[in-house]
Amino acid sequence: MPRYELSLILKAMQRAETAAVVRRTVETLMERGAVVRGLEHLGQRRLPYKISKHDQRHTHAGYFLIDFHASPSILKGFMNHLERDVDVVRQTVLNKDSEMSKTQSCALSRPHNNEVSKDGD
Repeated sequence: MPRYELSLILKAMQRAETAAVVRRTVETLMERGAVVRGLEHLGQRRLPYKISKHDQRHTHAGYFLIDFHASPSILKGFMNHLERDVDVVRQTVLNKDSEMSKTQSCALSRPHNNEVSKDGD
């Protein structure tokens, strides 16, 4: 199963409500066969611009990263589920496997010394 990272922006709520939304999201992932590897809370922040979602205007939000392994076939349905969730302001899934392989292949394919001597040595 490929590794993914879910970037989740939740509307500003009390701590207990936020925890319930995160728990609900992680449980939905697990019910669909995903294996959750990590959860990181990046804090409450002011949004860079106002976002209108579900007939509400949001200026502040909570930022989360969820690291998980899942079958690619569940992503479309899961993203549709998050789109309909009234507590989710924005969601993005990144494929972490391809990100790592590009980094590794670029580092190995480049010569270490690209400098040309002006003296011709």
